[in-house]
Amino acid sequence: MTQRIVVGFVAVVLLVGLLIYSQMRVEPRKVSGYLEADEIRLGSRVGGRVKAVHCQEGESVAAGALLVELEEFDLLARKAEAAAQVAASEAELARLKNGFRSEEIAQAQARVERLAAIHKILVDGPREEEIGAARARRDLALAQVERAKRTYDRIAELFAKESGSVTREEIDRSTEEVKVTEQTQRVREEELKLLEKGSRAEEIAAAAAELKEAEQGLQLFIAGNRPEDIAHAEAAVAAVQGALAAIEAQLNELQIRASLDGVIEAIELQPGDMVAVGAPVLSLMDTRALWVRAYVPESRLNIALDQEVRVTTDSFSSESFRGKVTFVSRQAEFTPRNAQTPEERSKQVFRIKVTLLDGLDKLRPGMAADVWLE
Repeated sequence: MTQRIVVGFVAVVLLVGLLIYSQMRVEPRKVSGYLEADEIRLGSRVGGRVKAVHCQEGESVAAGALLVELEEFDLLARKAEAAAQVAASEAELARLKNGFRSEEIAQAQARVERLAAIHKILVDGPREEEIGAARARRDLALAQVERAKRTYDRIAELFAKESGSVTREEIDRSTEEVKVTEQTQRVREEELKLLEKGSRAEEIAAAAAELKEAEQGLQLFIAGNRPEDIAHAEAAVAAVQGALAAIEAQLNELQIRASLDGVIEAIELQPGDMVAVGAPVLSLMDTRALWVRAYVPESRLNIALDQEVRVTTDSFSSESFRGKVTFVSRQAEFTPRNAQTPEERSKQVFRIKVTLLDGLDKLRPGMAADVWLE
């Protein structure tokens, strides 16, 4: 009986001790979560048919590596056309900026000088020598008329006597000679009058206007092209250059490259597949940074940004890794969503983000991890 009492007493003492220990024991301050990393979904702003695939799932790639190529379709022809338009526009702009050639200016100068000489001739009128020569031609025509008439009178007299020494043909020829010389005399008279009157006012005005036009043309050649024309040509060059740059950008979009160092997470493409404009074609996991997303109870929220903590994982249970608190949510979350009692308020949590400082070569996204807050 005594032995049973002793055993019972010992059992009670053990139970009381265990109860006291459980009440006094401090639970380890840790929260659990999962390792996460940025996932970039790459695509093309152009879209089209897949030409070649240069990567596989799980493959590590460097930033700038070519992952997928799309077919060019008509972009190369459009680029060649745009490049030709750029060359033509640039040549036109260079022509306008360089102005007119010295040969063109010299040609315009010569035209001005020629028209100035013509205008001066018209203003000055005929020279005395020209008028004298015209009088001499008139006098000669008068003498020819008189001689023709005398010859006609003599032939007509012989023809009237019917001596047979003059034929009808000779009398007709003499008559025609008189008429021709009289007409020549009239022409010489009119020529002399024109020379004596000088140039017409209308001819002088026309020559002056043509000379002024030539002088203005010469000034335009010397002054060069208008700034507005050059600005218009520069705008045309900028427009075609922009069109060419847009086509080159589209060609660049046909090559989908890695935007950073990472691992191909998912890709399901084959040559010949069609890719929609702006649609993601593969997922790239950024392995340069890993973090743990966890939720901390309000009672353990005595943590600060940039505070270093220890992180452990099930995969590497014998190791711990350094981490830094880089985010603490300013808004609480509840489980359940609406807390009504003090007991439920104790379940209020805050989301935190702990960025790993080492272990990036071992750890992988998706691993379970514990963040130790002590």
